[in-house]
Amino acid sequence: MSKEQKITGNIQPPNKDLEILKQNFPNCFDKNGEFDFEKFKIQLSKNEINFSKESYGMDWLGKSYARLLATDETTTLLKEDEIFNQKEENKNSRNLLIKGDNLEVLKHLSNAYYEKIKMIYIDPPYNTGSDGFVYADDRKFTVEELQELAGVSEERAKRILDFTQSKSNSHSAWLTFMYPRLYIAKQLLKDDGVIFVSIDDNEIAQLRLLMDEIFGEDNFVEQFNWFRSATPPNLSHKSKKNLEYILCYEKSKNSLKYKGIKKGSKSDDPITKPQNTFKELSFKKGSLIVARKDSKIDKGIYGTEKFPNELLDDLIVKDGRNENAVRFKNRFIWLQNKLDEELENGTIIKLSKNGVISYKKSNYNAEVPPNLIDKNVGVETTENAGKNFDILMGKRYFDYPKPISLIKYLSNFLVNQNDLILDFFAGSGTTGDAVMQLNAEDGGNRKFILVQLPELIDPKSNKTAYDFVKNELKVKTPTIFEITKERLIRASKKIQEDNKDKDLSKQDLGFKVFETIPVWEDYNFESEELEKQTTLFDESKLTIEDIKALLVTWKTYDGISLTEKTQETDLNGYTAHYSSEKLYLMDKSFTTENLKVLLEKIDSDKSFNPTTIIAFGYHFESKNLREISENIKSYANKKSIDIDFITRY
Repeated sequence: MSKEQKITGNIQPPNKDLEILKQNFPNCFDKNGEFDFEKFKIQLSKNEINFSKESYGMDWLGKSYARLLATDETTTLLKEDEIFNQKEENKNSRNLLIKGDNLEVLKHLSNAYYEKIKMIYIDPPYNTGSDGFVYADDRKFTVEELQELAGVSEERAKRILDFTQSKSNSHSAWLTFMYPRLYIAKQLLKDDGVIFVSIDDNEIAQLRLLMDEIFGEDNFVEQFNWFRSATPPNLSHKSKKNLEYILCYEKSKNSLKYKGIKKGSKSDDPITKPQNTFKELSFKKGSLIVARKDSKIDKGIYGTEKFPNELLDDLIVKDGRNENAVRFKNRFIWLQNKLDEELENGTIIKLSKNGVISYKKSNYNAEVPPNLIDKNVGVETTENAGKNFDILMGKRYFDYPKPISLIKYLSNFLVNQNDLILDFFAGSGTTGDAVMQLNAEDGGNRKFILVQLPELIDPKSNKTAYDFVKNELKVKTPTIFEITKERLIRASKKIQEDNKDKDLSKQDLGFKVFETIPVWEDYNFESEELEKQTTLFDESKLTIEDIKALLVTWKTYDGISLTEKTQETDLNGYTAHYSSEKLYLMDKSFTTENLKVLLEKIDSDKSFNPTTIIAFGYHFESKNLREISENIKSYANKKSIDIDFITRY
């Protein structure tokens, strides 16, 4: 079948709640798709559900506008940094650093990463009055438009536009800024996902109520108190602010236990690691290894005089590592599946100096994490974090970076080794650094997505950072994003240098870069007759880079992750793009011969199974689109694939 879509300038996060209502209560929607709440109440009342007469919540000037922003369409496309992403260390990476307004980026991610994120950590502006936060919004609504879209009075619409266009830093402005970002972020979390939000006492009260509204009061886990600073108090102040707060909410309330540090551990690093118990060792093939009679070893596993371990290969150990693979022959009580289970649970298999194999169960028994986060759980202060950042980067280019140990500690609560972590206020890039360090320590495969606004660096207030980006990094317009990017590059190199004794060849120590760019000027989507749209927009001015950005944007909208590559498919001289059973026809000059080759390929190529074919309408004449649509619909392919043909503008 054939469909027409106007989505290029109309990408917006899906309303999953509305979809659930339509699925379960279709009789509560009228012919125009509008939800009839009175019918819904009647339906529920039949099941003896009583509606509360009282309600508790928060309201502020701009709340209706914030809701509008949460579901409003994007005004950008996604563009790939191909040169950076094709570097050897980045080409196969699943990590992401995205440059742009995080609200725009979150909307772009809302399909491809829907319910894919295990943990979100964000460190948003605190609205202290001195941190530079002001509400900035490039959307231009008239009073009348805002009245209609937000459903507010003329007087309220005027007041909202006043603060959204006047660089306000009021509580209302901050809440209006935060609401749509948190609203979309919730959709990205897995059902067992968790979000941590750093904040101080300027907005802690407002944030708690906002999180209650978006995530649900029942999904609140804890307000963690981080001992952020050990600096003595300023005598001009009444008290020293040693604490910052981290609000923790789950996507859905569950019974999962959070893991703190191991009981009795005094390590500065909450992620403890087994240490080697020997340096050098050598046994020849055929050697028989027997446990000592006085050893407290489980002899059913580790060799007795009656059943000694027989080496089937030479065993040579240097610097605590095997030089080759070694096989043992014996009557082991632990079968392979039992051994795999024990290793998965943290049991450590050791080889003593006399060649006897022993094991030590980890008995993790992690303490439930306390709500105070300080050096007792291995988390540094911001002063320590600043010193470490200075060492890595050479100078202080970023004020008050968060400690790596804080992100590692929070990640350890719930995140598994293959989970995805999101930080859409990336700042200095601490979250990405922490994820790479965790993986290097335990061989995990955690991935990160970081989002950072290309905020201009003021040469007057931070000349050191400005000169560094402009002169050393050779970036014409210095922004915070460039420092984030450089920090990740240097962090990756440092991890490799610090772990030269480890095999990190399978570790993902790179990242891919994307950015948001404005939708093309004069791009018009208002025509009802798509065949006449070519008169409204001159597609001839589009460059190859423009079409590539459009492809990246569309495939992400279609649920394909940004790190998943599209495969160029040759259709007798016409290049199409294929990924996840979707075929994109982006270029001009698609002919009947190309269509014939396409249909033949569907029949003959086992790895080519498009269920959706998408064409960029501006690059096709209407008769070509009809030809493709009719042939796709009528062609009985040998694989019996039901193929949709979609034209997009």
